[in-house]
Amino acid sequence: MRLVNRTFDELRPGDTAELKRLITPDDLYVFAASSGNYNPMNLPNGDLDGDGQPEQMAAGMFIASLISAVLGTHLPGPGTVLRYQSLTYHIAACAGDELLCQVTVLEKLADGGVRLKTEVTRPADAALILSGEAIVQAPQIKFDRDNQHIPGLIVQRHRHFDALLERARPLPALPTAVVCPDDANALGGALLAASQSIITPILIGHADAIHAAGKALGADLSGFEIIDVPGDDVAAAAMACQLVHEGRALAVMKGHLHTDDLLRPMVDRDRGLRVGRKFTHVFLMDVPGLPEPVMVTDAAINIAPDLMTKVDIIQNAIDLALSLGMDPRVGVLSAVETINPAIQSSIDAALLSKMAERGQIKGGQVEGPLAMDNAVDMAAARTKGLTGGVAGRANILVVPGIDAGNMLAKQLAYISHAEGAGLVLGARVPVILNSRSDSPMARLASCAVAALHHFAAKTV
Repeated sequence: MRLVNRTFDELRPGDTAELKRLITPDDLYVFAASSGNYNPMNLPNGDLDGDGQPEQMAAGMFIASLISAVLGTHLPGPGTVLRYQSLTYHIAACAGDELLCQVTVLEKLADGGVRLKTEVTRPADAALILSGEAIVQAPQIKFDRDNQHIPGLIVQRHRHFDALLERARPLPALPTAVVCPDDANALGGALLAASQSIITPILIGHADAIHAAGKALGADLSGFEIIDVPGDDVAAAAMACQLVHEGRALAVMKGHLHTDDLLRPMVDRDRGLRVGRKFTHVFLMDVPGLPEPVMVTDAAINIAPDLMTKVDIIQNAIDLALSLGMDPRVGVLSAVETINPAIQSSIDAALLSKMAERGQIKGGQVEGPLAMDNAVDMAAARTKGLTGGVAGRANILVVPGIDAGNMLAKQLAYISHAEGAGLVLGARVPVILNSRSDSPMARLASCAVAALHHFAAKTV
Protein backbone atom coordinates (compact mmCIF):
# COMPACT_ATOMS: atom_id res chain seq x y z
CA MET A 1 0.00 0.00 0.00
CA ARG A 2 1.42 3.38 -1.02
CA LEU A 3 0.72 6.44 1.12
CA VAL A 4 1.26 10.01 -0.13
CA ASN A 5 0.23 13.13 1.79
CA ARG A 6 -0.44 16.72 0.80
CA THR A 7 1.41 19.25 2.90
CA PHE A 8 -0.13 22.49 4.09
CA ASP A 9 1.56 24.38 1.25
CA GLU A 10 0.18 21.96 -1.37
CA LEU A 11 -3.44 22.15 -0.23
CA ARG A 12 -6.00 24.36 -2.01
CA PRO A 13 -9.66 25.09 -1.23
CA GLY A 14 -11.79 22.73 -3.26
CA ASP A 15 -9.34 19.81 -3.03
CA THR A 16 -11.28 16.63 -2.39
CA ALA A 17 -10.73 12.95 -1.63
CA GLU A 18 -13.06 10.03 -1.11
CA LEU A 19 -13.15 6.46 0.14
CA LYS A 20 -15.67 3.70 -0.53
CA ARG A 21 -16.25 1.03 2.10
CA LEU A 22 -18.63 -1.92 2.27
CA ILE A 23 -19.74 -2.51 5.86
CA THR A 24 -19.46 -6.21 6.71
CA PRO A 25 -20.67 -8.11 9.79
CA ASP A 26 -17.02 -8.65 10.73
CA ASP A 27 -16.55 -4.86 10.83
CA LEU A 28 -19.19 -4.69 13.55
CA TYR A 29 -17.42 -7.37 15.61
CA VAL A 30 -14.01 -5.72 15.19
CA PHE A 31 -15.35 -2.31 16.23
CA ALA A 32 -17.12 -3.79 19.25
CA ALA A 33 -13.95 -5.58 20.35
CA SER A 34 -11.71 -2.53 19.91
CA SER A 35 -14.12 0.06 21.37
CA GLY A 36 -15.83 -1.99 24.09
CA ASN A 37 -19.24 -1.00 22.70
CA TYR A 38 -21.34 -4.20 22.90
CA ASN A 39 -24.69 -2.60 22.15
CA PRO A 40 -26.70 -5.50 20.64
CA MET A 41 -28.07 -3.10 18.04
CA ASN A 42 -24.54 -2.72 16.68
CA LEU A 43 -23.72 -6.44 16.48
CA PRO A 44 -24.47 -8.87 13.63
CA ASN A 45 -26.45 -11.27 15.81
CA GLY A 46 -28.14 -8.76 18.13
CA ASP A 47 -31.95 -8.53 18.13
CA LEU A 48 -32.86 -5.64 20.42
CA ASP A 49 -36.57 -5.39 19.60
CA GLY A 50 -37.23 -9.13 19.59
CA ASP A 51 -38.67 -9.30 16.08
CA GLY A 52 -36.33 -12.14 15.09
CA GLN A 53 -34.24 -9.95 12.79
CA PRO A 54 -30.89 -8.53 13.96
CA GLU A 55 -30.60 -4.77 13.44
CA GLN A 56 -26.91 -4.92 12.41
CA MET A 57 -26.61 -1.12 12.61
CA ALA A 58 -23.11 0.30 12.36
CA ALA A 59 -22.15 2.31 15.43
CA GLY A 60 -22.03 6.04 14.85
CA MET A 61 -18.35 6.31 15.69
CA PHE A 62 -17.55 3.48 13.27
CA ILE A 63 -19.01 5.60 10.47
CA ALA A 64 -17.09 8.61 11.78
CA SER A 65 -13.92 6.53 11.65
CA LEU A 66 -14.27 6.42 7.86
CA ILE A 67 -13.70 10.18 7.90
CA SER A 68 -10.56 9.63 9.96
CA ALA A 69 -9.42 7.12 7.34
CA VAL A 70 -9.69 9.69 4.56
CA LEU A 71 -8.04 12.42 6.63
CA GLY A 72 -5.17 10.18 7.73
CA THR A 73 -4.44 8.41 4.46
CA HIS A 74 -5.62 10.66 1.60
CA LEU A 75 -6.40 14.28 2.44
CA PRO A 76 -4.24 15.70 3.88
CA GLY A 77 -2.83 12.23 4.57
CA PRO A 78 0.02 10.92 6.77
CA GLY A 79 1.03 13.42 9.45
CA THR A 80 -2.45 14.87 9.86
CA VAL A 81 -3.59 15.65 13.43
CA LEU A 82 -7.30 16.05 14.10
CA ARG A 83 -8.16 19.15 16.17
CA TYR A 84 -11.93 19.41 15.87
CA GLN A 85 -14.77 17.47 14.31
CA SER A 86 -18.54 18.00 14.19
CA LEU A 87 -20.88 15.13 13.31
CA THR A 88 -24.56 15.17 12.42
CA TYR A 89 -26.16 11.78 11.82
CA HIS A 90 -29.13 11.66 9.47
CA ILE A 91 -30.01 7.97 9.01
CA ALA A 92 -28.51 4.67 10.11
CA ALA A 93 -26.16 2.51 8.06
CA CYS A 94 -26.16 -1.27 8.40
CA ALA A 95 -24.01 -4.26 7.53
CA GLY A 96 -24.29 -4.78 3.79
CA ASP A 97 -24.38 -1.06 2.97
CA GLU A 98 -21.64 0.40 0.78
CA LEU A 99 -20.74 3.90 1.98
CA LEU A 100 -18.92 6.75 0.28
CA CYS A 101 -16.93 9.09 2.51
CA GLN A 102 -15.94 12.45 0.96
CA VAL A 103 -13.71 15.17 2.39
CA THR A 104 -13.33 18.63 0.81
CA VAL A 105 -10.97 21.46 1.78
CA LEU A 106 -12.95 24.62 2.69
CA GLU A 107 -10.19 26.95 3.86
CA LYS A 108 -6.63 27.13 5.10
CA LEU A 109 -6.10 28.76 8.48
CA ALA A 110 -3.25 31.02 9.46
CA ASP A 111 -2.00 28.70 12.21
CA GLY A 112 -1.41 25.79 9.81
CA GLY A 113 -4.86 24.34 10.32
CA VAL A 114 -7.22 23.31 7.55
CA ARG A 115 -11.04 23.35 7.70
CA LEU A 116 -12.74 20.60 5.72
CA LYS A 117 -16.27 19.56 4.86
CA THR A 118 -16.98 15.91 5.71
CA GLU A 119 -19.82 13.78 4.38
CA VAL A 120 -20.79 10.11 4.28
CA THR A 121 -23.46 8.94 1.82
CA ARG A 122 -24.93 5.68 0.59
CA PRO A 123 -24.52 5.76 -3.20
CA ALA A 124 -27.14 3.06 -3.80
CA ASP A 125 -29.95 5.51 -3.00
CA ALA A 126 -28.01 8.79 -2.57
CA ALA A 127 -28.97 8.85 1.11
CA LEU A 128 -27.03 11.22 3.37
CA ILE A 129 -25.75 9.26 6.38
CA LEU A 130 -23.49 11.77 8.13
CA SER A 131 -22.40 15.38 7.59
CA GLY A 132 -20.12 17.77 9.42
CA GLU A 133 -16.82 19.61 9.43
CA ALA A 134 -13.29 18.89 10.64
CA ILE A 135 -10.32 21.08 11.48
CA VAL A 136 -6.95 19.40 11.22
CA GLN A 137 -3.32 20.36 11.65
CA ALA A 138 -1.97 19.68 8.18
CA PRO A 139 1.40 17.96 7.70
CA GLN A 140 4.42 20.16 7.02
CA ILE A 141 6.75 17.37 5.85
CA LYS A 142 6.21 15.46 2.62
CA PHE A 143 5.47 11.73 3.00
CA ASP A 144 5.61 9.31 0.09
CA ARG A 145 6.21 5.65 0.94
CA ASP A 146 5.26 2.27 -0.42
CA ASN A 147 4.81 -1.14 1.17
CA GLN A 148 3.06 0.00 4.32
CA HIS A 149 2.28 -3.26 6.13
CA ILE A 150 -0.59 -3.68 8.57
CA PRO A 151 -1.00 -7.04 10.37
CA GLY A 152 -4.20 -8.80 9.36
CA LEU A 153 -7.06 -9.50 11.73
CA ILE A 154 -9.12 -12.68 11.81
CA VAL A 155 -12.51 -12.52 13.49
CA GLN A 156 -13.10 -15.67 15.53
CA ARG A 157 -16.50 -16.27 13.97
CA HIS A 158 -17.73 -19.61 12.68
CA ARG A 159 -19.53 -18.50 9.56
CA HIS A 160 -19.38 -21.91 7.88
CA PHE A 161 -21.23 -23.56 10.75
CA ASP A 162 -23.74 -20.71 10.74
CA ALA A 163 -24.38 -21.44 7.05
CA LEU A 164 -24.78 -25.17 7.71
CA LEU A 165 -27.28 -24.46 10.47
CA GLU A 166 -29.30 -22.23 8.16
CA ARG A 167 -29.45 -25.07 5.62
CA ALA A 168 -30.38 -27.67 8.25
CA ARG A 169 -33.19 -25.77 10.00
CA PRO A 170 -35.79 -26.11 7.18
CA LEU A 171 -35.26 -29.91 7.01
CA PRO A 172 -37.49 -32.28 8.98
CA ALA A 173 -36.14 -32.79 12.50
CA LEU A 174 -33.95 -35.91 12.49
CA PRO A 175 -35.08 -38.57 15.02
CA THR A 176 -31.89 -39.17 16.99
CA ALA A 177 -31.09 -41.75 19.64
CA VAL A 178 -29.04 -39.88 22.26
CA VAL A 179 -27.06 -42.40 24.32
CA CYS A 180 -26.47 -41.63 28.03
CA PRO A 181 -27.26 -37.88 28.03
CA ASP A 182 -26.82 -37.76 31.80
CA ASP A 183 -24.61 -34.69 32.17
CA ALA A 184 -25.10 -31.03 31.33
CA ASN A 185 -22.96 -30.94 28.17
CA ALA A 186 -24.41 -34.06 26.57
CA LEU A 187 -28.03 -33.29 27.37
CA GLY A 188 -27.63 -29.57 26.71
CA GLY A 189 -26.27 -30.17 23.21
CA ALA A 190 -29.19 -32.44 22.30
CA LEU A 191 -31.75 -30.01 23.70
CA LEU A 192 -30.11 -27.10 21.87
CA ALA A 193 -30.37 -28.96 18.56
CA ALA A 194 -33.98 -29.86 19.37
CA SER A 195 -34.82 -26.22 20.12
CA GLN A 196 -33.71 -25.34 16.59
CA SER A 197 -35.73 -28.22 15.08
CA ILE A 198 -32.62 -29.99 13.78
CA ILE A 199 -33.13 -33.24 15.71
CA THR A 200 -35.89 -34.91 17.72
CA PRO A 201 -33.96 -36.52 20.62
CA ILE A 202 -34.85 -39.92 22.03
CA LEU A 203 -33.03 -39.98 25.36
CA ILE A 204 -31.62 -43.42 26.26
CA GLY A 205 -29.95 -44.47 29.52
CA HIS A 206 -30.64 -44.30 33.24
CA ALA A 207 -33.84 -42.27 33.43
CA ASP A 208 -33.11 -40.93 36.92
CA ALA A 209 -29.71 -39.63 35.82
CA ILE A 210 -31.20 -38.06 32.69
CA HIS A 211 -33.90 -36.30 34.74
CA ALA A 212 -31.25 -35.11 37.20
CA ALA A 213 -29.22 -33.63 34.34
CA GLY A 214 -32.35 -31.91 33.05
CA LYS A 215 -33.08 -30.48 36.49
CA ALA A 216 -29.52 -29.16 36.73
CA LEU A 217 -30.03 -27.41 33.39
CA GLY A 218 -33.45 -26.11 34.38
CA ALA A 219 -34.87 -27.94 31.36
CA ASP A 220 -38.35 -29.41 31.04
CA LEU A 221 -37.99 -32.94 29.64
CA SER A 222 -41.71 -33.76 29.68
CA GLY A 223 -41.96 -33.41 25.89
CA PHE A 224 -39.14 -35.86 25.13
CA GLU A 225 -39.20 -39.63 24.93
CA ILE A 226 -36.95 -41.16 27.59
CA ILE A 227 -36.10 -44.87 27.41
CA ASP A 228 -34.87 -46.21 30.72
CA VAL A 229 -32.08 -48.78 30.27
CA PRO A 230 -31.05 -50.08 33.71
CA GLY A 231 -27.87 -51.79 32.46
CA ASP A 232 -24.49 -50.29 31.66
CA ASP A 233 -23.58 -47.80 28.93
CA VAL A 234 -23.09 -50.59 26.38
CA ALA A 235 -26.69 -51.69 26.94
CA ALA A 236 -27.87 -48.14 26.23
CA ALA A 237 -25.84 -48.09 23.00
CA ALA A 238 -27.36 -51.44 22.01
CA MET A 239 -30.83 -49.96 22.53
CA ALA A 240 -29.89 -47.14 20.14
CA CYS A 241 -28.97 -49.75 17.51
CA GLN A 242 -32.32 -51.44 18.06
CA LEU A 243 -34.16 -48.17 17.49
CA VAL A 244 -32.28 -47.71 14.22
CA HIS A 245 -33.29 -51.20 13.05
CA GLU A 246 -36.90 -50.45 13.99
CA GLY A 247 -36.79 -47.25 11.94
CA ARG A 248 -37.49 -45.07 14.98
CA ALA A 249 -34.05 -43.40 14.93
CA LEU A 250 -32.28 -42.05 11.86
CA ALA A 251 -29.12 -40.99 13.71
CA VAL A 252 -27.26 -41.81 16.92
CA MET A 253 -25.65 -39.21 19.17
CA LYS A 254 -22.99 -39.83 21.79
CA GLY A 255 -23.76 -38.62 25.28
CA HIS A 256 -21.74 -39.04 28.46
CA LEU A 257 -20.01 -42.34 27.73
CA HIS A 258 -16.77 -43.63 26.28
CA THR A 259 -16.54 -43.91 22.51
CA ASP A 260 -15.58 -47.59 22.74
CA ASP A 261 -18.78 -48.34 24.69
CA LEU A 262 -20.87 -46.46 22.13
CA LEU A 263 -19.38 -48.23 19.12
CA ARG A 264 -19.09 -51.77 20.51
CA PRO A 265 -22.74 -52.76 19.83
CA MET A 266 -22.63 -51.00 16.44
CA VAL A 267 -19.96 -53.37 15.10
CA ASP A 268 -21.87 -56.48 16.17
CA ARG A 269 -22.26 -58.67 13.09
CA ASP A 270 -25.96 -59.43 13.63
CA ARG A 271 -27.46 -56.51 15.54
CA GLY A 272 -25.01 -53.71 14.75
CA LEU A 273 -25.02 -50.95 12.17
CA ARG A 274 -22.36 -52.14 9.71
CA VAL A 275 -23.22 -51.65 6.03
CA GLY A 276 -19.99 -52.57 4.24
CA ARG A 277 -17.30 -49.97 4.76
CA LYS A 278 -15.31 -49.63 7.92
CA PHE A 279 -16.40 -47.09 10.49
CA THR A 280 -14.36 -43.92 10.11
CA HIS A 281 -14.42 -40.60 11.90
CA VAL A 282 -14.43 -37.12 10.38
CA PHE A 283 -13.90 -33.80 12.12
CA LEU A 284 -15.48 -31.01 10.08
CA MET A 285 -13.53 -27.94 11.24
CA ASP A 286 -14.71 -24.36 10.89
CA VAL A 287 -11.41 -22.47 11.08
CA PRO A 288 -11.76 -18.66 11.30
CA GLY A 289 -10.26 -16.99 8.26
CA LEU A 290 -10.50 -19.97 5.90
CA PRO A 291 -12.87 -19.71 2.91
CA GLU A 292 -14.51 -23.11 3.53
CA PRO A 293 -14.64 -25.84 6.18
CA VAL A 294 -11.78 -28.34 6.44
CA MET A 295 -12.16 -32.04 7.23
CA VAL A 296 -9.63 -33.99 9.31
CA THR A 297 -9.89 -37.78 9.12
CA ASP A 298 -9.47 -40.20 10.86
CA ALA A 299 -8.82 -38.70 14.28
CA ALA A 300 -10.85 -40.87 16.63
CA ILE A 301 -11.41 -44.48 15.54
CA ASN A 302 -8.78 -46.12 13.32
CA ILE A 303 -5.48 -46.04 15.18
CA ALA A 304 -3.02 -47.09 12.47
CA PRO A 305 -5.09 -47.59 9.31
CA ASP A 306 -3.76 -49.79 6.54
CA LEU A 307 -4.14 -48.96 2.86
CA MET A 308 -7.63 -50.39 2.40
CA THR A 309 -8.89 -48.74 5.57
CA LYS A 310 -7.61 -45.44 4.21
CA VAL A 311 -9.66 -46.08 1.07
CA ASP A 312 -12.79 -46.23 3.25
CA ILE A 313 -11.62 -43.18 5.23
CA ILE A 314 -11.31 -41.17 2.04
CA GLN A 315 -14.50 -42.42 0.39
CA ASN A 316 -16.57 -41.70 3.51
CA ALA A 317 -15.13 -38.19 3.74
CA ILE A 318 -15.79 -37.51 0.05
CA ASP A 319 -19.39 -38.67 0.42
CA LEU A 320 -19.87 -36.36 3.39
CA ALA A 321 -18.31 -33.42 1.55
CA LEU A 322 -20.64 -33.95 -1.42
CA SER A 323 -23.67 -34.06 0.87
CA LEU A 324 -22.61 -30.68 2.30
CA GLY A 325 -22.19 -29.13 -1.15
CA MET A 326 -18.39 -29.05 -1.00
CA ASP A 327 -16.00 -29.77 -3.86
CA PRO A 328 -13.95 -32.64 -2.35
CA ARG A 329 -10.20 -32.05 -2.65
CA VAL A 330 -8.38 -34.72 -0.67
CA GLY A 331 -4.83 -34.15 0.49
CA VAL A 332 -3.24 -37.36 1.81
CA LEU A 333 -0.73 -36.14 4.36
CA SER A 334 2.77 -37.34 5.13
CA ALA A 335 5.91 -35.73 6.51
CA VAL A 336 7.08 -34.99 2.96
CA GLU A 337 5.56 -34.37 -0.46
CA THR A 338 7.81 -36.90 -2.19
CA ILE A 339 7.71 -40.69 -1.97
CA ASN A 340 10.18 -42.00 0.59
CA PRO A 341 10.36 -45.80 0.97
CA ALA A 342 11.27 -45.32 4.63
CA ILE A 343 8.01 -43.41 5.31
CA GLN A 344 5.05 -45.74 4.86
CA SER A 345 2.52 -42.91 4.84
CA SER A 346 4.17 -41.42 1.74
CA ILE A 347 3.87 -44.76 -0.09
CA ASP A 348 0.22 -45.15 0.96
CA ALA A 349 -0.51 -41.60 -0.18
CA ALA A 350 0.91 -42.22 -3.63
CA LEU A 351 -1.07 -45.45 -3.98
CA LEU A 352 -4.29 -43.75 -2.87
CA SER A 353 -3.74 -40.97 -5.39
CA LYS A 354 -3.30 -43.54 -8.17
CA MET A 355 -6.35 -45.51 -6.98
CA ALA A 356 -8.48 -42.39 -7.28
CA GLU A 357 -7.06 -41.75 -10.72
CA ARG A 358 -8.13 -45.28 -11.74
CA GLY A 359 -11.66 -44.88 -10.30
CA GLN A 360 -11.20 -47.01 -7.17
CA ILE A 361 -12.04 -43.92 -5.11
CA LYS A 362 -14.86 -41.85 -6.58
CA GLY A 363 -16.36 -38.39 -6.31
CA GLY A 364 -13.36 -36.21 -5.55
CA GLN A 365 -9.76 -35.33 -6.37
CA VAL A 366 -7.14 -37.19 -4.34
CA GLU A 367 -3.45 -36.20 -4.25
CA GLY A 368 -0.55 -37.33 -2.14
CA PRO A 369 1.80 -37.43 -0.54
CA LEU A 370 1.47 -33.83 0.60
CA ALA A 371 3.07 -32.18 3.61
CA MET A 372 0.75 -30.05 5.72
CA ASP A 373 2.08 -26.73 4.42
CA ASN A 374 1.77 -27.47 0.72
CA ALA A 375 -1.61 -29.16 1.26
CA VAL A 376 -3.30 -26.00 2.54
CA ASP A 377 -1.10 -23.08 1.40
CA MET A 378 -0.88 -22.18 -2.28
CA ALA A 379 2.41 -20.31 -1.92
CA ALA A 380 4.02 -23.34 -0.25
CA ALA A 381 2.68 -25.60 -3.00
CA ARG A 382 4.10 -23.32 -5.71
CA THR A 383 7.47 -23.18 -3.94
CA LYS A 384 7.65 -26.98 -4.11
CA GLY A 385 6.54 -26.96 -7.75
CA LEU A 386 3.29 -28.80 -6.99
CA THR A 387 0.43 -28.42 -9.46
CA GLY A 388 -3.03 -29.90 -9.79
CA GLY A 389 -6.35 -29.18 -8.17
CA VAL A 390 -5.53 -30.21 -4.60
CA ALA A 391 -2.08 -28.93 -3.61
CA GLY A 392 -2.46 -25.68 -1.70
CA ARG A 393 -6.26 -25.96 -1.50
CA ALA A 394 -7.07 -29.31 0.12
CA ASN A 395 -10.30 -29.31 2.12
CA ILE A 396 -10.08 -32.95 3.25
CA LEU A 397 -6.90 -33.81 5.18
CA VAL A 398 -6.23 -37.54 5.51
CA VAL A 399 -3.75 -38.15 8.30
CA PRO A 400 -1.37 -41.12 8.62
CA GLY A 401 -2.81 -42.27 11.95
CA ILE A 402 -4.87 -41.33 14.96
CA ASP A 403 -1.97 -39.57 16.72
CA ALA A 404 -1.49 -37.08 13.91
CA GLY A 405 -5.23 -36.65 13.39
CA ASN A 406 -6.04 -36.00 17.02
CA MET A 407 -3.16 -33.55 17.37
CA LEU A 408 -4.10 -31.70 14.19
CA ALA A 409 -7.78 -31.37 15.14
CA LYS A 410 -6.96 -30.14 18.65
CA GLN A 411 -4.34 -27.70 17.37
CA LEU A 412 -6.98 -26.22 15.06
CA ALA A 413 -9.44 -26.02 17.96
CA TYR A 414 -7.18 -24.65 20.69
CA ILE A 415 -4.66 -22.59 18.72
CA SER A 416 -6.61 -21.53 15.63
CA HIS A 417 -9.93 -21.19 17.53
CA ALA A 418 -11.77 -23.60 15.24
CA GLU A 419 -15.00 -25.39 16.10
CA GLY A 420 -15.22 -29.04 15.13
CA ALA A 421 -18.27 -31.11 14.24
CA GLY A 422 -17.63 -34.84 14.75
CA LEU A 423 -19.31 -37.63 12.80
CA VAL A 424 -18.75 -41.37 12.42
CA LEU A 425 -19.41 -42.56 8.88
CA GLY A 426 -19.77 -46.02 7.38
CA ALA A 427 -22.67 -47.01 9.65
CA ARG A 428 -26.30 -47.48 8.66
CA VAL A 429 -27.04 -43.98 10.02
CA PRO A 430 -24.85 -40.98 10.90
CA VAL A 431 -23.30 -41.26 14.35
CA ILE A 432 -22.75 -37.89 16.03
CA LEU A 433 -19.54 -38.19 18.01
CA ASN A 434 -18.53 -35.30 20.22
CA SER A 435 -15.92 -34.98 22.90
CA ARG A 436 -17.20 -34.44 26.43
CA SER A 437 -15.45 -31.03 26.41
CA ASP A 438 -17.03 -29.83 23.15
CA SER A 439 -18.90 -26.54 23.12
CA PRO A 440 -22.67 -26.25 22.48
CA MET A 441 -21.84 -24.86 19.00
CA ALA A 442 -19.79 -27.96 18.18
CA ARG A 443 -22.62 -30.26 19.28
CA LEU A 444 -25.20 -28.22 17.40
CA ALA A 445 -23.07 -28.18 14.25
CA SER A 446 -22.55 -31.94 14.50
CA CYS A 447 -26.31 -32.45 14.53
CA ALA A 448 -26.70 -30.14 11.53
CA VAL A 449 -24.02 -32.03 9.59
CA ALA A 450 -25.71 -35.36 10.41
CA ALA A 451 -29.08 -34.05 9.22
CA LEU A 452 -27.66 -32.66 5.98
CA HIS A 453 -25.77 -35.88 5.31
CA HIS A 454 -28.80 -38.07 5.99
CA PHE A 455 -31.23 -36.14 3.80
CA ALA A 456 -28.66 -35.70 0.99
CA ALA A 457 -28.07 -39.47 0.97
CA LYS A 458 -31.82 -40.05 0.94
CA THR A 459 -32.27 -37.97 -2.22
CA VAL A 460 -29.45 -39.66 -4.18
